Amino acid sequence: MKPAAVLLAAAALLALTACSAEEKDVTKPAPTKSVDHSAAEKAAGIPPAPTGNDRAAYLAAIKKVDPRIVEDEEKAIDAGRNQCASLAGDSKMPDWAAAQRFGNDTRPLTDAQGKQLNEALRKTLCPK
Repeated sequence: MKPAAVLLAAAALLALTACSAEEKDVTKPAPTKSVDHSAAEKAAGIPPAPTGNDRAAYLAAIKKVDPRIVEDEEKAIDAGRNQCASLAGDSKMPDWAAAQRFGNDTRPLTDAQGKQLNEALRKTLCPK
């Protein structure tokens, strides 16, 4: 592209920006809407994050499967809440899904451990 063409393109962009600025004050942040995700999560089968004794019971139950699962408690809670949605749906391989959701490359889990996790979830975070 020739220097003159670059200058024309830059001038056009500045002109468009100036028009937008005149129409709307872009220096003020756009108003944010408060979104309540709890209704959508509930409809998807995702329970609220456990607190207090419920949180302690959930973490203790999944820790029995593999203590490393709870090294990052927030991640373990998120994984459990999401696995509840799988259990509430028609998951064809829920034990495999739990093993994938809670495991990782450095700490892979077996389907048998996934089954144990699902049993722990049913007793704590996401009973039927």
